[in-house]
Amino acid sequence: MTLTYDLYWSFRSPYSYLVTPRLVALGREHDVEANVRVVYPIAVRQPDFFAHSDKLWFSYFAVDVHRSAEFVGLPFAWPTPDPVVMDRQTGTYPREQPYIHRLTRLGQAAVERGKGLAFLDEVSRVIWGGRIENWHEGDHLARAAARAGLDLGEMDAAVAADPGRFDRTIHANEASQREGGHYGVPLMVFDGKPFFGQDRFDQLKWRMEQKGLAKRRV
Repeated sequence: MTLTYDLYWSFRSPYSYLVTPRLVALGREHDVEANVRVVYPIAVRQPDFFAHSDKLWFSYFAVDVHRSAEFVGLPFAWPTPDPVVMDRQTGTYPREQPYIHRLTRLGQAAVERGKGLAFLDEVSRVIWGGRIENWHEGDHLARAAARAGLDLGEMDAAVAADPGRFDRTIHANEASQREGGHYGVPLMVFDGKPFFGQDRFDQLKWRMEQKGLAKRRV
């Protein structure tokens, strides 16, 4: 029996990047499928969210994200440019965003082509892996899409033809995310229960094993 889970995931979340290789390996080695549901980051959904957070939130995050990357053995650096542009004077995020809408809509396009998780894995490595600056320029995204078995130009054209349709699906994902039990990412919902955060992967797999998680047949 193939197990399934919902994966709520954002291109602006380093923790989403950190959990993705383990989810890819889980699906490769076991009879389990991810129902990928890309969402816009909280900075886009609630532009003043971080302006009202305690200063300790960011200082802890700055330590934890590097430590978490080291712990799981992944290279990491804050991307240039940031997938979400911030107004540094106000600490808020303007409505007009040059990168995150394209990325998120492309993520949804990849899902519709049956390559969602592979696309998230390849593109997040480009954005967050610390080896590429100006990830939005040149052929970085096209090559990442190709590694996932996709044609970036074809997906860009599909999105440009009807961006509103993609956004409606993304917003439906966001509503479903809250129904799943949390507003943050990465969020894995399995057997009706939320597992929030990249550090919940082991608990997710543990619960799946209790529900009959099986190795894939070679």
